[in-house]
Amino acid sequence: MVKQLFLLLIFSITLANCQNSGNLKVLTDLPSSQKENSGLAIYGDNLWLIEDSGNKDEITQMNLKGEILKDLEVKNAKNKDWEDLAQDNSGNLYIGDFGNNSSDREDLVIYKLPNPEDEPGDKIDAEKIKFSYPNQLEIPSKKKDRHFDAEAFFHWGNSLYIITKNRARPYDGKTFVFKVLDTPGDYKADLIATWNTCDDQEKCSITSATISKDGSKIALISYGYLWLITNFTLDDFTQGDIEKIDLGYNGQLESVVFYDDNTLLLSDERSHGMGGNLYSFSLN
Repeated sequence: MVKQLFLLLIFSITLANCQNSGNLKVLTDLPSSQKENSGLAIYGDNLWLIEDSGNKDEITQMNLKGEILKDLEVKNAKNKDWEDLAQDNSGNLYIGDFGNNSSDREDLVIYKLPNPEDEPGDKIDAEKIKFSYPNQLEIPSKKKDRHFDAEAFFHWGNSLYIITKNRARPYDGKTFVFKVLDTPGDYKADLIATWNTCDDQEKCSITSATISKDGSKIALISYGYLWLITNFTLDDFTQGDIEKIDLGYNGQLESVVFYDDNTLLLSDERSHGMGGNLYSFSLN
């Protein structure tokens, strides 16, 4: 009887893990050192990863088998709350240090790094793009106005597009899209859109964003949905054609990047013994 109960427990755990990934294909486990992974960028078949607040001031190179290739310490940078990675067509890498759960930060910054694939040593330089939000009237914001956390951005042209994560209480579904130049400096970001993603607090807050290499598709994720945006202009991409896809996933998705124009790579945080995986999702 004990053996039967044990086998039933193992089967239930296995089934739960299978159901947890939904429409996502598991490629590999993330290394244990990346259990709080919060950003992905891809160079050829190598991934670069970061972790969020409380972790090292490092970027980590990993192959698609989940094997760590190297770590680089980011000089002139501090991991207060690193939440996403973006890259430009010149190979520069951007770290979004804009996690801001209580909308109380006055030190929001994006770190700009040269192409990490070209770095021969174990450290890499960072330049600072400092910014603030033009419509945040007080710091810290009242609970009903906590719209200034962010976990998602992407690069296009000469700008970085930041998508906020709604932490207002009561939840109102409102997401802001801001734009800031990609050169070091201190900026007041431009508000380019206000967007109501949906009304489900658990599944509608944006946790990562990416744009395809040809600039024709934008993908944003939350803990359960993927928004695929096409036929847009960067003046306000939320006015493009938007397809909301239920990923059938139950967990903490944190990162997304285009592998090619029709394939996304995603990752999640390890929590309660679940997750900590690299996934793929086909748009075909």
